[in-house]
Amino acid sequence: MRGRGRKLGREFYRGGDVVEVARALLGKLLVSEVEGERTSGRIVETEAYRGWGDRACHAHGGRRTARNEVMYGDGGTAYVYLCYGVHALFNVVTNRKGYADAVLVRAIEPVEGMEVMAARSGKEPGDIRLGAGPGLLTRSLGIDVSLSGTSLLGDKIWIEEGCGTAEETEVLATPRVGVSYAGADAEFPWRFRVKGSRWTSRAGRR
Repeated sequence: MRGRGRKLGREFYRGGDVVEVARALLGKLLVSEVEGERTSGRIVETEAYRGWGDRACHAHGGRRTARNEVMYGDGGTAYVYLCYGVHALFNVVTNRKGYADAVLVRAIEPVEGMEVMAARSGKEPGDIRLGAGPGLLTRSLGIDVSLSGTSLLGDKIWIEEGCGTAEETEVLATPRVGVSYAGADAEFPWRFRVKGSRWTSRAGRR
């Protein structure tokens, strides 16, 4: 098992530009401690969503619902929602209160607790489906909607320094996935992936 790394502090998440935070999360270690089991994975794919001026964002135009209200909280909070009523998707709320910026974590490379992750997912250890997709990684890490609103400075879900930030030459920036309804905003190059990683999701690859 790897050593424990330094947990990211509040100021990391309060970074003003959600696009920069999404990029900076690549290489960091996403950790969960659920039912006494620590599992983790290196973040290899993210997408940025900006509360203002981004029609792909749940909070576009100041929209507030019971589901997205957590997005308006302080940076360093988990926003977990159901996609198609089935898949829990994990997002990192960024910026300060009232901005509703968030980063969707789309894929991880498993690091710790692979046997536990496999049992949760019904897969074999090392199976690409443990982390190569936003709905897959939450199942493996034991993250569900009950954890929406959880502080990322606490002891349930958090992010550690891990391998640090991926080098610029290792990163691919492309449009986000499944947001064609956002019109021209769908073409913003706000999806970031670690180049060459077999763990990045297959959706919308270019």
